[in-house]
Amino acid sequence: MTSPTPKQMMQNALLSVLRDEDRRRLQPHMLALNLPAHSVLVHAGQDVTDTWFPCGGALAAFCIAGPEGQNVDVAFVGREGAVGGIVSNGDVPAYATAMVRIGGPFLRIKTSALEQTKLESIGLRHWFSRYADCLLAQVFQTSACNAMHTIRQRVAKMILAGLARNSDTEFRMTQDQLADMLGVGRTFVSRVLSSLRHEGIIETGRGVLIIKDLQALRALSCNCTLAIEDHFDKVLHGIYPPPA
Repeated sequence: MTSPTPKQMMQNALLSVLRDEDRRRLQPHMLALNLPAHSVLVHAGQDVTDTWFPCGGALAAFCIAGPEGQNVDVAFVGREGAVGGIVSNGDVPAYATAMVRIGGPFLRIKTSALEQTKLESIGLRHWFSRYADCLLAQVFQTSACNAMHTIRQRVAKMILAGLARNSDTEFRMTQDQLADMLGVGRTFVSRVLSSLRHEGIIETGRGVLIIKDLQALRALSCNCTLAIEDHFDKVLHGIYPPPA
């Protein structure tokens, strides 16, 4: 664990657009870490003592536990945002568990240190409040998506979400990860991926997805990601990862 370089901080879009002086306020309090998939950032019910900024292709999710122990992801956070005390005022209990879905680089800052920097800069307070609005919009859209769209559409959406945060058409995402992200059984995901392979839309390797027909994948996906991208663009222009 080391303090992040200015270049590392620029790998998170929410941080990259801050004024230089605001990034300098945050940098001494931050640590750079590389976290694997399934790492828990905070458990539901625990005090939110840390805030995490995913960088590059890393992806985290807020998860709600179902009655049979399965998790349902209600919002995803990649390099466009943060997880933790970004919008709260002090250490408060987390309602949802926050977990790493796609491993990669993260920046961590103590919530108490973040609160102090927000007191020093009205720009930081306003910027993070805008992000809170975007995060809530994503929760609303995910709720609607889970009710209205098929597993096939949602699988395509999840693959595109991972693709948007990577620079290549090949990236690491397992069937178990997809099943966890969707809150469904692995067999459902396996059947969908098998049909996508048969149609020549994707190929799969050992924990790797390879996109062969991006346009077909986007046509198959629901429009929920586009709705979120549009809201981000209006509230935080240039922050959300561009379409794959």
